[in-house]
Amino acid sequence: MTTTAPRLGTALVRLLLVAAALLGTLLAGAAPASAHAALTGSDPKDGAVVATAPKEVNLTFSEQVAMSADSIRVLDPAGRRVDTGEIIDLCSGAVVRYGVALRAGLPDGTYTVAWQTVSADSHPIAGAFTFSVGAPSATSVALPERSPGGGLVGVLYGIARYLSYAGFAVLVGGGAFVLVCWPRGAGVRPVQRAVVRGWLTLTGATLAMLLLRNPYTGSGALADAFDLAGLKAVLETKTGAALTSRLLLLGAAALFVAVLFGAYARRTDPKERKDLAFGLGLGGTVVAAGIAGTWALAEHASTGLQPGIAMPVDILHLLAVAAWLGGLTVLLVALHRAPSVERAAVERFSKVAFGSVAVLVATGVYQSWRQVGSWSALTGTRYGQLLLVKIGLMAVLVGIAWISRRWTRRLADAAPGATDEDRAEGDLDAGDLDADDPGREPGADEASPETGGGAEPDPERAAQLARQRAAVATARRKRERDADPERSGLRRSVLTEAAVAVVLLAVTTVLTSTEPGRTEEEAGRATTTGTAAVPDRPVDIRLPFDTGGTEGQGVVRLSLDPGRTGANALHLYVERPNGKPLDVPEIRVALTLEEKGVGPLPVAPDRIQTGHWSASGVQIPMPGDWRIQVTVRTSEIDQTTIEKNVKIG
Repeated sequence: MTTTAPRLGTALVRLLLVAAALLGTLLAGAAPASAHAALTGSDPKDGAVVATAPKEVNLTFSEQVAMSADSIRVLDPAGRRVDTGEIIDLCSGAVVRYGVALRAGLPDGTYTVAWQTVSADSHPIAGAFTFSVGAPSATSVALPERSPGGGLVGVLYGIARYLSYAGFAVLVGGGAFVLVCWPRGAGVRPVQRAVVRGWLTLTGATLAMLLLRNPYTGSGALADAFDLAGLKAVLETKTGAALTSRLLLLGAAALFVAVLFGAYARRTDPKERKDLAFGLGLGGTVVAAGIAGTWALAEHASTGLQPGIAMPVDILHLLAVAAWLGGLTVLLVALHRAPSVERAAVERFSKVAFGSVAVLVATGVYQSWRQVGSWSALTGTRYGQLLLVKIGLMAVLVGIAWISRRWTRRLADAAPGATDEDRAEGDLDAGDLDADDPGREPGADEASPETGGGAEPDPERAAQLARQRAAVATARRKRERDADPERSGLRRSVLTEAAVAVVLLAVTTVLTSTEPGRTEEEAGRATTTGTAAVPDRPVDIRLPFDTGGTEGQGVVRLSLDPGRTGANALHLYVERPNGKPLDVPEIRVALTLEEKGVGPLPVAPDRIQTGHWSASGVQIPMPGDWRIQVTVRTSEIDQTTIEKNVKIG
């Protein structure tokens, strides 16, 4: 069958441009990936001053992480590495702790601990802190400003993630659309090309992610994508195993596609066709669920709350997305490139889409509860805000789908006249084209006076006539499409659905690489609320400030160690809003216990390095609810005082 796409009007072009602009804005504003795992403790602690050099440095995380020889680096004040490079596994039960041994005989001074690892849900995390031996000193250590998972490699990896989701949707949803809704579509070339391109996109994106994984979680240098040693290390990780498994399953998917568009499309016997369709449906479902499982096993669903339930739910969610959005894409291709698609096929897809939406709602509610956890996290965290955007887009998409269902009912109710097959055959009937061709010259197929009665026809004249016939056939098919308002309305509504689905898929991709709201809120609550201190945990608070002057905005991180009565070590870290150290000319601290009439007790910390101030021997005379006031001066005239209450035991 030969079909020609109709010209897409200016309204369609504007719609696609708007969708592309929304997608570009969303991806451009996406922050670097963050994840579940967070550093919850260290020994020595951040900013601690110890009398003698420790034998090792250990870090405690909120969940399991993947460690390598360079995951923890300890640097002396001159920037030289002083650890042995051997990671020590100190995990016990639910406690996730890793350490690195230090060389003997370390001199006094300030040491920097830089760490970078990969959390259990596949996203890279990193950080740094300092501790001092004997007494603090100046340090020349310069840590990289690049966030893990950022830079050009991070952008390319994010694009590959998006394309992998899109390719999966078209491959799985397109195959399901042909088998369940439109079996005759297996022989339609535009539909075949759409599904094959979905397979190629998913395969190419998976290969790209596999190559980019090493620099994405490590150096960030694009050239490291071709480092064979790094690739070998990636293959030994959970994410590498998931990507490799996906490639193997895509080999089985290629066989499915070949049979679907080969043997199945050529079958004419109804019984043989039905048996083959059953086998393809069963095998295709297993392969599709397996591919979806490679996401569930390596990302958010595999960690956190109830992973045993979350992973099957995530697989169902992905399959429902593919059945709806992938089927929608192939339906759009069929409506524009194969105008003989049966009305019954559109009705069947409408039912499939409705069932997919029901599954999406059920699984989405569970995933939202699991990842967000509270109403405050829904509005106060980046994950929750993105989830609200996704819910809004889903509502819009369901509304447009409802309009599409109305157009489908009109198609079913309209008097069809000739069947779609008859109409398609009429389009390709050369004799009919010649009879209806208003531009056909009389006797064009007969010998012309110029060539003589039995002479061969002029090749140039024959080619010109062929072009005229093709142009007339194209125009007539376009008139037939435009003369069918129900089909035109359905095409427009499906196209609008597809445009919104493009943006929805982008939001979903960003969500999968964003720290869930539940864990983000819990981490923020741990650092901002005044809880009773314990012997092995200092009081840590964050105090945002704004002096109103140039570079007058930032955050003061204050640590009071051990956070109990008696002598304490005070450390203050002044940071810009982007997390980089901010050098201020002066900072002062005052402690007040109002219920006992004690204070304010002034503390004048000393500057250790850019953004780091410290004071030792800060006396807390009695337990209670102490008010900590911090005065920050950013210029000769710009200063402000910020305060917070903390409970000290």
